[in-house]
Order: sequence, then C-alpha cells, then structure tokens
Amino acid sequence: MATARSSKRATYRCSECGWETAKWVGRCGECQAWGSVAEAAAPIGRTQAAPVSTAAVPIGTVSVTESERRTSGVPELDRVLGGGLVPGAAILLAGEPGVGKSTLLLEVAAQTARYGRRALYVTGEESASQVRLRADRTNAIQDELYLAAETDLGAVLTHIEESRPELIVVDSVQTIGASGVEGVPGGVTQVREVAAALIRVAKTRNITTVVVGHVTKDGAIAGPRVLEHLVDVVLHFEGARDSRFRMVRAMKNRFGPIDEVGCFDLSSEGIVAVTDPSGLFVETHHVSVPGTCVTVTMEGRRPLLAEIQALTVLGAEERAKRTTSGLDGSRLAMILAVLQRHARVGLSGRDVFASTVGGARISDPAADLAMALAVASSHTGTPTPRGVVALGEIGLAGELRRVRDLDQRLSEAARLGFTVAVVPADPGAPVPNRPNEREVDGMRVFEVHSISAALEFLRLV
Repeated sequence: MATARSSKRATYRCSECGWETAKWVGRCGECQAWGSVAEAAAPIGRTQAAPVSTAAVPIGTVSVTESERRTSGVPELDRVLGGGLVPGAAILLAGEPGVGKSTLLLEVAAQTARYGRRALYVTGEESASQVRLRADRTNAIQDELYLAAETDLGAVLTHIEESRPELIVVDSVQTIGASGVEGVPGGVTQVREVAAALIRVAKTRNITTVVVGHVTKDGAIAGPRVLEHLVDVVLHFEGARDSRFRMVRAMKNRFGPIDEVGCFDLSSEGIVAVTDPSGLFVETHHVSVPGTCVTVTMEGRRPLLAEIQALTVLGAEERAKRTTSGLDGSRLAMILAVLQRHARVGLSGRDVFASTVGGARISDPAADLAMALAVASSHTGTPTPRGVVALGEIGLAGELRRVRDLDQRLSEAARLGFTVAVVPADPGAPVPNRPNEREVDGMRVFEVHSISAALEFLRLV
C-alpha cells in the first residue's frame, strides 16, 4: 500500500508586513520589500483555551488614574505627544544620525528624574562614560537618573527589574540583541523580539518606554514594519545638518493628534525647546530690498512665518539655471512658467535662484504666491512693500486658490507686526476693479483673484 502524500503545502510569509503566498517570490506583493519573503514554519497545532490573567470587566469600571499623562519636562515634546507621557506607552523616536535623538531623550530622562520619578537610560551605542560627558555638558546629572550600557536583552530586563523605573529610554533598539533568537542585532527577527519584550514589560508594569530607531537612506524607519504597529507613538526627529533648528513630528499617536510638531534648538549646551520659532525664518531688513517676500506656512497645527528670497540674473549658459534651497524645484519651475505666460514676466534666458531663510523647508502650496512675488520683485528690481505677507496657491491658469487655516495664519502674521496681507479671493465672488479689503486683528487683508492682479496691486510689474 502506497504511502499517502501530505496534503499540506508550504506557506511563504513576508517578514516585514506578514503577507502570505503559496509560492516563493523575491518581492513582497503587499509592501513591495525585496528579499523579505521566506518559508513560514508549519503550525504545530491549534491553540487551546488557557487561564486568563485578569477577568473581563465592563469598560466603564476600568480605572484611568493609572494612565493619566505626566509632563516630560520638555514643553515642545508634550505638545507633540498630546499633553505629556502616558504610563505604559511605547514610543518610537526615529531620525537620521547626528540629528539629536540621544540629546533630546537624555534631557527627557533628566527632567523626569528632576521631578522625583526614576528614569533608566539604556545605551547600546555609547559607553557609560560617553553618556556621562554629555550629561555634564547639558546639566542632566540627577540622582534618580540611572544609566546602563548594555546590548543584551536579558541584561536590560534585569536592570528594569532591579531599578523599577517609571521611564525607560533604550538607545537604540537596533543595538540590543536577544540570545536564543536567530540573526544578528538589528536584523528583522532580533528587532521584532527585542521590541516585543520591551513593550510587554511596559504594558505589564505600566512603564513609559521610549526606544530609538534608525532610519534608512530614504528616511524610512529601519527594521520590520511591524515595529511601527507594535508601538503606541511614532515620532520623527528632523533637521538639516547645517542648521541648529530641529523638528519632532508625530506620524502615529494613539493618545493625541498626529498633526502637531515640536520645535527645538540644538546647541553645544544641549537641546532647548523653541516655543515661538517664527522669528528664526524671517530676516530683519533695515531697508527694503528686492527679491524677498514673507509667507505663513502650517506645520501641523502651528503657523510659522517664513521668508522666501529670489535672485534673477542674465544666464551665461544656453540653458537657464533653476536652483532652489528649502523649496521644491519642480514647484518653482511651474511658478516661473505661470509668471511668464499669465503675468508677462519675461524670465527666458535668465537664471533663477530661490531659497528660504534659516534653513526652513517649505512644501506648503500656500507659499506659491510669496515665491512668485519674490521672483517678480528681483526681476524688476522693485522691493515688495514692508510689512506685507502673501498667502495663496497658484494654479496653471494663473488663478489664486484659497488655503486651509487662513484666519489662523493671518492672526499669527498680525501678532508679529505685519500690517498688510495679500490672499486669494473667494472663487465664487465676481472680479472687482480693485481688491476687496477687510481687517483681521488690526491687519489690512486684500483679496485678489490672480497672480497678475497681485503683481499689479503691489506694483511689481
């Protein structure tokens, strides 16, 4: 009698997102990751019912006092988190090397210890003496701040058991290894096991846990995508290397909004929260100069003033140059085409350079009008009037489109002393002979329908 073949077929699973397929493929069909699909182990058997740790209770009887927020000691980070640190929360902070992740988290740990709550800082990338040197420089020496230099998961869990902290900082999750688990530290399997163990401790002991994550060359968080699903909060720390200005942006937040940003100033003395960053991106000119215009962008829920500068010169080469810094080059090319076609600003054969002040990076379409006015001002040699701020998205037909949170942007500009604003008019309103005028917080606001009307109003053509 012939032996019956097993009817079970092999299953292949993506280590990044968990997508399954009946045959091996080189690229995941769900997350498009290369080389992440491997044969999954066959299930041993069905899971049987087991004793529960705590009985299920009506949701209305669950106490919330143990999960009340407490301040991190850094106001800008509290703003991003939605009010502060939540006990038992797992937070992932990612960013490029050298952006200031370790400095920020050492400050958070020191502030927690300053309030009398014990904090444990686990470093796997530096020695304890190196962290101590940074703590001396940033005035982070506190009695309740404990430091451990470990790269083994078991040792980290022992430190947690012995010190019983209220805050754990692990820098970084890619440097911690779990014995008995395949792969090297930083690999997919290792990162998943380390993160799961730390989060399990955080939830069972009600400890706020912050882990540092590396990023890839594309800026995405390194490691398995399941890491972002396991944690409660995902934060990105951003900043240019040639600028001291840093931003923390929430990409995922189970306890608060995801459209908030925190602003920081990184210096040799440490990292300082910047509660009013608008002045960093606006240059103070004692006299009016051509080629500049101020706009108001939205970073999350926060309005930020930014100055755009432009320079147009006669090109020395056959093909004109279009160079940007802090701005989208393709967006500038579109605006130049609209200026030449609908506003009679002759820019063919001229090199155009556009940049922002203070290292700001602007992707908000509301900056289109300010970019166009700065280019036109440089081209004609006529400065924009002092105290003017411009807001509006430019369409390919030369029309101006309204932007979100307009009143909030105008209030911020008025608070900082601007007296005149040029904004898009209501698209349904008839086109008047002169711009409609209204007042917002003492600032005169003029509504125009097109880029040509804005240039004529400001006498830049």
